[in-house]
Amino acid sequence: MIGVAVKNKPALPEGAAARLAKLGSATVHEAMGRVGLLKPYMRPIYPGASIAGAAVTVLAQPGDNWMLHVAVELCSPGDVLVVACTTDNSDGMFGDLLATSLQSRGVVGLIIDAGVRDIATLQEMGFPVWSKAVNPRGTVKATLGSVNIPVVCAGGLVTPGDAVVADDDGVVIVPNAQIAAVLVKAEKRASEEEGKRARLASGELGLDIYKMRPKLEEAGLKYYDSLNDVPR
Repeated sequence: MIGVAVKNKPALPEGAAARLAKLGSATVHEAMGRVGLLKPYMRPIYPGASIAGAAVTVLAQPGDNWMLHVAVELCSPGDVLVVACTTDNSDGMFGDLLATSLQSRGVVGLIIDAGVRDIATLQEMGFPVWSKAVNPRGTVKATLGSVNIPVVCAGGLVTPGDAVVADDDGVVIVPNAQIAAVLVKAEKRASEEEGKRARLASGELGLDIYKMRPKLEEAGLKYYDSLNDVPR
């Protein structure tokens, strides 16, 4: 599907982006049944950013950022631009000028399965990026791709309007139709973790909180007072 630019996409439920960003990628991933993660090589260019928003997807050709410029016009406030390539590539397809353009549209961040450059300026701008590589090598504008079609980015399927959750831990994609249900599960999980955190801080052991002892015994774990007591 090349040479396609779709203008509209599904919206996120009201308030979902802020709630997802607060929960973070790890909790959302666990609440979804441990699915939805992009490959762990997708790393933030600077620490501390935590975002969530609706995916605007780009399928780009290697070493060519033409379609990123097309995508800018189709972005809305709160969106996250998600860029996949037709084949493996690590060229610096994105820098501070495109970031300035995206910021003017209210885009909250970029996920790109390729390279990015102008890191110091992007950090000064407060524009977060999760990328495969940092690479000063530039790109051309010569070959069509597409905007707002389903893409595979860093091993994960991303459909326009899916929720993107990204932070220091990584990037997770929540299908649009599952957002409401995932929020309920993720917020319940976060609440339960607060209770466990308090118990652990008081000195209680995870062995007892998670009732691990019977399973460990069944698996054959044995305790000895000293190394000398261990059968040889």
